[in-house]
Amino acid sequence: MHSYPHGHGHSHGHSHSDHFNTHNRAFAVAVILNLAFVAIEAVYGVLAGQKGDLNILGAFLHMAADTAVSLGIVVAGLVIILTGISWIDPLVSLVIAAVIFFGTWQLLKDSVTLAVDAVPRDIDPREVYEKLNRLPGVRSVHHLHIWALSTTENALTVHLVKPDASDDDRLIEQATQMLAHDFNIRHVTIQWERAESNCPNVAYC
Repeated sequence: MHSYPHGHGHSHGHSHSDHFNTHNRAFAVAVILNLAFVAIEAVYGVLAGQKGDLNILGAFLHMAADTAVSLGIVVAGLVIILTGISWIDPLVSLVIAAVIFFGTWQLLKDSVTLAVDAVPRDIDPREVYEKLNRLPGVRSVHHLHIWALSTTENALTVHLVKPDASDDDRLIEQATQMLAHDFNIRHVTIQWERAESNCPNVAYC
């Protein structure tokens, strides 16, 4: 009679178990690395969008998109493993795409505003006009133009009607300090006029 070893079947089952455990460990490591990546990007992104720069904001949104994709992969993978619902993957992809679209819409609008030299959205030209008009000795304000030089720098040109020529230099210093402090407008050109203007629209003509 031939004798056959009986350990082969047991060894084969143990191999499958090791293979399964190896895959589980690999998946766990991938999840941990993705979550760490998400945390690092989130912290850095929050510290850097706070600067108000469109370039930095664009980089932040790019990182946020990467973060959303990484997080979506982790969530979708866990749900599929736990429930077997395979359609969760395309659903998560659509949700991420929608979040990215709505998150970048304002960036697109701000970029177009910068490109066409429009008034920055965080500056109210009427408020600028009112504060300039309240400066000592100023009778009226016209030819007021405000635009963005870059993503962080704003410029202004204006004509101020001031019949009395005394204290012009002091008033220019006062006006430039006010514009820089209240509106982040640091490139200012002021032209004095000694007679009233006939401009029909004092704020924008």
